[in-house]
Amino acid sequence: MTTLNQYKPDYSVPPGWILEEHLESRGISHAEFARRCGRSPKLISEIISGKASLEPKTALQFEKVLDLDASIWLGIESNYRLHQARKVEEEIAKECSEWAKSFPVRELVNRGDIQKPESNADAVSKLLAFFGVASIDAWTTRYAAVNVVYRHSKSFESNEKALATWLRIGALEAERQECEDYNESHFKDAVDEVRGLTREPIGKALQHAIELCNQAGVALALVRPFPKTALSGAARWLSPRKALIQLSARHQSDDRLWFSFYHEAAHILLHSKKEIFIDANGNGNTDIEEEADKWASKTLIPKAEWAHFVAMSSFTKRTVEAFAEEQGIAPGIVVGMLQHEEFLSWGSRLNNLKVRLEWADAA
Repeated sequence: MTTLNQYKPDYSVPPGWILEEHLESRGISHAEFARRCGRSPKLISEIISGKASLEPKTALQFEKVLDLDASIWLGIESNYRLHQARKVEEEIAKECSEWAKSFPVRELVNRGDIQKPESNADAVSKLLAFFGVASIDAWTTRYAAVNVVYRHSKSFESNEKALATWLRIGALEAERQECEDYNESHFKDAVDEVRGLTREPIGKALQHAIELCNQAGVALALVRPFPKTALSGAARWLSPRKALIQLSARHQSDDRLWFSFYHEAAHILLHSKKEIFIDANGNGNTDIEEEADKWASKTLIPKAEWAHFVAMSSFTKRTVEAFAEEQGIAPGIVVGMLQHEEFLSWGSRLNNLKVRLEWADAA
């Protein structure tokens, strides 16, 4: 997120202090000044003490009596009230520092999503700004799981705060992607074209896939998972005209990445626009998740072709590569599906047909 350089002094004075100095230098009493302004002595006294705010009408009266522009008085008043509000907010933030500690703040700093907090209170403020809300109560209303329906099983392992953070990064990335209005027909065409991209180098393929999805009204974001986020992907609608597929590349292999893409695409095409679908360990036992898995499988490899291939029961490097080329997909995807259906072990020597994924900043 872009952070503007800002001047935030750690002190501020009420306009009444400046007024007091002017009155003393000119030898004008409070009562006399009140008469000249046509205001009550009590109001002038409260302005001087900082108990009463300086209103625009009063600032104009000060301007006439003291020959000091009203905008200057209002600027001093505005700075003072803002400073007081910041002090109150900082005190509240100090009391809420435990809330901030439950988020992956260090990871956010390392990734450049927020600047390093100067204190626990500052961490609260930076997190609220990152999520685009003004208070913890607003965060709870907007992001807490009780108010957002995550489609997952009882075995869902992700930490709520880490998950919300991961999802927020995806939403921010989606905002940066310029998408056409959603068009189902165009998205189906994009999904078909992505099959062939799975054979391309992963960086080039993902960039092209993002462009294709954007043209169909779908943002596609690859966001590195946080610790305590046991998930492969997510799908949701950001608006009636824009959907988001978010991938984590958690398993760091091309077959899992592309299968997750098609699984999430199924949610966009087949399921409710009101839910957030999270693809995580152990949640494939629901009807909707099973439907998404089956749709992804048959879209990647049509059922008839797959049935014919597995009936041969000959799974070698040569036969897998030949079948993958025939289908126009990456051979690693074929290996992954054979493993998922238990035709091959997860430790199969054919794992070398999968492309290993590494994050650019990984050690």
